[in-house]
Amino acid sequence: MTKYLVRRVIIAVPTLLGISVVIFVILSLAPGDPFSELAQNPNVPVEVRENLRRQLGMDDPVHIRYVKWLTSLLQGNLGYSFVSRVDVTQLIWQRLPTTIFVMGSAYVVALLIAIPVGIVSAVRQYSWLDNLATTLAFIGFSLPTFFTGLIFILVFSIYLRWLPMVFTTNIQATGPAWALEILRHAIMPIMVLALFEGAVLTRYIRASMLDVIRMDYINVARAKGLSERAVILRHALRNALIPVVTIMALQIPGIFTGAIVTEQIFRVPGIGSLLISSIQLKDTPVVMAIVFAYAVLVVVFNLVADLAYGALDPRIRYD
Repeated sequence: MTKYLVRRVIIAVPTLLGISVVIFVILSLAPGDPFSELAQNPNVPVEVRENLRRQLGMDDPVHIRYVKWLTSLLQGNLGYSFVSRVDVTQLIWQRLPTTIFVMGSAYVVALLIAIPVGIVSAVRQYSWLDNLATTLAFIGFSLPTFFTGLIFILVFSIYLRWLPMVFTTNIQATGPAWALEILRHAIMPIMVLALFEGAVLTRYIRASMLDVIRMDYINVARAKGLSERAVILRHALRNALIPVVTIMALQIPGIFTGAIVTEQIFRVPGIGSLLISSIQLKDTPVVMAIVFAYAVLVVVFNLVADLAYGALDPRIRYD
């Protein structure tokens, strides 16, 4: 196991370096300039603009800027925002709790929906429950989240007036009243994402369960007199989750970046909305930090998925 981990870490280092080079070059070649507004402002002298560009190293060649960025990254410094004039790490930490709360809650709700529905749908194949679950799952992942979000806003905010249209964390309340108000603001973006993710996971779990419950060892477990509940939960589900783990592990990094479209619809002040605003304002350090962090999480959770295979299936060995 140790040798396997070391080998994967060694492979991950050049992979992340290559990703960082590609991202940095693309951002450097992108049109626009964070100081374009200053250039159009007659009250800002040319000397001031040039001084700012020189201080931030924007006139340096691309490879020099990349080396400076990589050196700062290795020292734990993600740089400073061109627009906000604050540390990028501080900006990310300000937005991260909201993103983790909304997107993390959505993922938990999606799992709570997908696992039981996928199991029942597979065990009772072609029943009315299976047909209903399959139909709803197809609808769930066929509809884009921006469309579902708009439907939720029309129904629950405009027509019924039950829930607020825009997410906010500036709530003037304390204790249970504050928690209830936060839930009211968060429930629509959580459910929009949960329905989409839950629909996708339901289809994967159902397909995997159908493959497993037809295997010989499941028939042997039934022949030994085990209850159907024990056969499904203790024997079938564990092996059925092995291919699903990959999908789940690759979706978890999305919690960091947030669901960009959903955050824009409900004005959730998370990482996704920070990424969009930074792209629009050409705030390269912030964009670079968020995208590179996402790449690191993808690499890490790929490794987590591989290790989870060994925990779920004792036949898998990492020697």
